[in-house]
Amino acid sequence: MATTKKSPLAVALKQNRPFVSLQQEAFLSILRTASELSHTSDKFLREFGISQPQYNVLRILRGAGAEGLCRNEISARMVTATPDMSRLLDRMERSGWITRERDENDRRQVSTFITDSGRKLLTLMESPITQQTHRLLEGVKSSDLKMLLDVLAQIRNRHAELS
Repeated sequence: MATTKKSPLAVALKQNRPFVSLQQEAFLSILRTASELSHTSDKFLREFGISQPQYNVLRILRGAGAEGLCRNEISARMVTATPDMSRLLDRMERSGWITRERDENDRRQVSTFITDSGRKLLTLMESPITQQTHRLLEGVKSSDLKMLLDVLAQIRNRHAELS
């Protein structure tokens, strides 16, 4: 009697029944992988006293330069959607990583800027984060990483079409 080999995801999920489809397995595999990478990233960033969304905001603001960005522009550039950007920015301002300034001509417009403290934190984190990322993806061939990037872009594009 022939036995079918379980996929690595089925083993990880302790799933005895086959997946409904290859699409379902791929979807669940993406979610599981994202969850594991996110958990690892959370633990790693905790050592620096910062969360993933806060780290993302600092990188966005560093890239924005002297112009700064308003809350909605920051939200649009986030890797992961952050439902309450105002509270996140409040916490970051209290930590001294960002500053916000209200426009004198349009009081509704508030620009957010990275502070020297925020820049120093990013500089401190840069090398360890690069090393961590390389460790996590070590052993995966460049050609496979490029293919993965293409496939993920296709999935995001399809999602955008359906949204």
